[in-house]
Amino acid sequence: MPLSSASSSASAAEPLTVVGGGLVGSLLALYLAQHDHPVEMFERRPDLRRGGLVEGRSINLALSDRGWRALAGVGIAAPVHEVAIAMYRRVMHDARGQLTYQPYGKEGQAIYSVSRAGLNRRMLDLVEQEPRIRLRFNQQCQRVDLRRRTLDMLDADTGQTTTRPYRRLFGVDGAYSAVRGALQKTDRFNFSQHYLDYGYKELTIAAGPGGEWAIEKNALHIWPRGQYMMIALPNLDGSFNCTLFFPFEGPRSFAALQTPTQVRAFFEEVFPDAVPLMPELEAEFFENPTSSLVTIRCFPWTYHDEVLLLGDAAHAIVPFYGQGMNAGFEDCSVLHELLGRHGADWPAVFDEFQRQRKPNADAMADLALYNFEEMRDRVADPQFLLQKKIESFISAQYPDKWLPLYAQVTFSHTPYAEAWANGQEQERVMQRLMPHIHTEADYHRPQVQRLIAEEMARRPHHL
Repeated sequence: MPLSSASSSASAAEPLTVVGGGLVGSLLALYLAQHDHPVEMFERRPDLRRGGLVEGRSINLALSDRGWRALAGVGIAAPVHEVAIAMYRRVMHDARGQLTYQPYGKEGQAIYSVSRAGLNRRMLDLVEQEPRIRLRFNQQCQRVDLRRRTLDMLDADTGQTTTRPYRRLFGVDGAYSAVRGALQKTDRFNFSQHYLDYGYKELTIAAGPGGEWAIEKNALHIWPRGQYMMIALPNLDGSFNCTLFFPFEGPRSFAALQTPTQVRAFFEEVFPDAVPLMPELEAEFFENPTSSLVTIRCFPWTYHDEVLLLGDAAHAIVPFYGQGMNAGFEDCSVLHELLGRHGADWPAVFDEFQRQRKPNADAMADLALYNFEEMRDRVADPQFLLQKKIESFISAQYPDKWLPLYAQVTFSHTPYAEAWANGQEQERVMQRLMPHIHTEADYHRPQVQRLIAEEMARRPHHL
C-alpha cells in the first residue's frame, strides 16, 4: 500500500531518496536537507574525488545567473567563484585566424567557465558535510517498482543487488534515467528523444609558458565553420577545454577522419591558428570518445505524489546555450521555493513544479537548438554581428522596452518560455528594421530613430 502523506509535524522528518549524485542531484539533496529531511542518495559512479576521474566526455560548464542563484541558496556560490573564470565575450576565429568579437551582455556581465569535475567535487564535499544526507557510491539502479515503492540497487563493489524501500523518490539520474524508465512504462506517459546528426569530442589547447593562456583568457572562443564548429573555454591551469562539434557521417565528419595524418591535415586547413596550440591533437582525437547530442522531452514528470524527475532525467537538452546545468539548478531552486510555500503538501508541490517547469524546459530545448545554428554559422556573418550591435543600442536607449534574448536567458530569471516568446517577437522587429541599417552609424539617422520609436511605442511593457 502506498504511504500516505503524513501530518506537517511528522512529515518534516520524512526520509527522501535521491537517485543520481551528479551536479543537480547533489544540489537537490542539499536543498531537501535544508527542509529538515533525511536524504538517502545513490550514485552509479565511483567517488570521483577518490580516483582522480577524468571526464573525457563533458563540455566545460558555463555558469550564468540562474545557476549562481541556485548555488547561493546552499551557500556554495562564493567558493565556486574562486574556481570560475569570467568570460565577457565571444571571440570568433575565421579560417585565416582573423578575430571578431561579440560581448555577452552589458559591461561587467559575464558567463563563467567551470570544470564539471571540479564543481562536482566541491558539491560532494558539501553533501558529505551535511549530517542529514547519506551518500552511497557505486550503486546502480536496476529496477524501480512503482507499485511496491522499492529500488533494486546493484552494488558495484560487492556485486550484490539489494531491494530498498522509498517513501518519496527523486530521479536526478541523467538523460538515460532509470527512474524515468520506470515512469515510461506507466499509462499515458509521453516521451521523445531526438539525436542530432552531430557528435562532439573533447580536445585541449595547451597552457603557454609558465601557465599562461595562449589565447584570450576571459572569453569563449568559437571557430564557426558553417556545418561544424569548435569552441574553447578557459581552465585555471592556463589550458583551454576545446570541443569539436562535428557530423558523424559525410565528407567532413568523424567517419571521414580515420588516421592521424587526416586529422592533422583537416585541422591545419580549417582551424589553422589553433593547431600550433594543440600538441596532443592526434592522440586526443583518437583516445577521447565521440559523444552524442540528445534532446529528451517527457511528461508527466511525476508519478502520483511519490516520484519526481528533475534535471536531464526530465529535460535533457543540447549544450549550445550553456543552460543545461543552469536549468537543472533552477529546477532545484524552484522546488525549494515551492517547499517553502506548500510545506509537505507533496501533491501540490509536485503538480505545481511540473506545470511551471515543463513549458520552460521545452522552450530551453528549442533555444539550445536555435543557438547551435547561430554559433556554428551566423556568428561569422558581419550582418548578424551588426544586428546584435543594433539590438544593444536599442536596449541602452529603451531599457524598459528591450532586453536582448541572450541577456533574458543568461542574465535574468525571466522564465525560459517567456524569454523565447520575447526573443521571437524581437527578431520580427529586427527584420523590419535591418533593411534600413547598413552600418552602426545608420542607427542615429532620423529616419531609423523614427522607425525604432514607432516599434517601441507598440511595446507597452518590458520584453
